[in-house]
Amino acid sequence: MKTTVIGLGAMGAGMAGNLFRAGHLAQAWNRSPERAQAAAAQHGFALADSIEQATAQADLVITSVSADSDLIEVTERIAAAMTAGSIVLDTSTVSIDSARRVAERLDAHGIHFLDAPVSGGKEGAEKATMVMMVGGDLAVLEQIQPILASISRKVVHMGPVGSGQATKAVNQIMCAGINQAVTEALAFGQHQGLDMDKVVDVVSSGAAGNWFVEHRGRSMCNGTFAPGFRVALHHKDLKICQTMLAADDVQLPTVEMTLVHYERLMADGHGDEDISALYRVKRPLFGDDA
Repeated sequence: MKTTVIGLGAMGAGMAGNLFRAGHLAQAWNRSPERAQAAAAQHGFALADSIEQATAQADLVITSVSADSDLIEVTERIAAAMTAGSIVLDTSTVSIDSARRVAERLDAHGIHFLDAPVSGGKEGAEKATMVMMVGGDLAVLEQIQPILASISRKVVHMGPVGSGQATKAVNQIMCAGINQAVTEALAFGQHQGLDMDKVVDVVSSGAAGNWFVEHRGRSMCNGTFAPGFRVALHHKDLKICQTMLAADDVQLPTVEMTLVHYERLMADGHGDEDISALYRVKRPLFGDDA
């Protein structure tokens, strides 16, 4: 099954690299040539000259873009290029409405669509340990399971198109809460003068252990916020969640508070840092420098 990846950012480049090494990737394409060339040089895969060339002969196209408008633009271009019976699997985080709109657009051309947002961050994309939550036709998903096994450790069918995005919204709300709790707790611990390497080690081994404290605890305490999952992207995702909640006239305190904090970080120039940069907001609560 010839596979193409469209979008070679932090997530797409890692997925394309793993697909290439597994023998599945035919070619890839990205809107900005510089990023495409960097990814191709790192992983060794071939680049197409255009999105139409990249998708015309593909049996499976995997998209990884940043926003709803990006996905809709990409879909408009590939809808006419791909052949009936082929499959588009989108790993982006977008609104349910956008996922359904794209599905309808592709269906008009006989092209199958699966919304398949992922969790695991840049590390997960590079190490093929992502978790994928998929909405769409189960039979279509089963056709491509062997290919998905080369980029993820777990693939779960959640229901019809849009179900993947709804599940990702649950994930992103939970990530916001974990980020708030971990950054506050570690800022408190550092203010107490504790050895934070030991704190992270013991806490990670107990009931409060989680991926975020284990993988980001030490770096945030050292004031390092190298991008894994960027503040600006999580902000975008939480705005999607906020819109979904507003449809039911509901506000969740964690979502609202995290959006305010992220907007403060973005205004201060930290939008491209990892979401652990929330630590910058927590340290001053104790009178300490961020």
